[in-house]
Amino acid sequence: MHSQLPVHTLKTAMLWKVFLLVGLIVLGIHECSFKFIETNKNDEYFVISVEYVVFHFNENQDDNFAYKFLRVRRSQREKNNLIYLIDLEMGRTICEKHDEDIDNCPLQEGQGKRKARCTYILEPQAWITQFTILNSTCVKT
Repeated sequence: MHSQLPVHTLKTAMLWKVFLLVGLIVLGIHECSFKFIETNKNDEYFVISVEYVVFHFNENQDDNFAYKFLRVRRSQREKNNLIYLIDLEMGRTICEKHDEDIDNCPLQEGQGKRKARCTYILEPQAWITQFTILNSTCVKT
């Protein structure tokens, strides 16, 4: 003869599974929210990474005019890896994107004035001049 578990035992088991699932979700969200920590904006690898993302942004634009770095809004690093979260602001210049000295190029005024805010997550291997962009989002204003 085959015995069945009482209904209240099944309900208790299901309730424990729900608590376990909710606990895992909460821990996962907690872990993700603390995945990145603040990092020094002057850190050598961070600075090189910012230069790279500005270059990458310009190379992938249909616009002939170059954007230059204006400011870092957020500088973070993944806790256990050398992966950066870079949130920066760039401005459209009067120079073309393949000109020599974009950093010293004036920003456009009037109708040509534009800015871009981008967030990049990238893994730098600066010692071999290689960067892997894991994710990027840009909005032009």
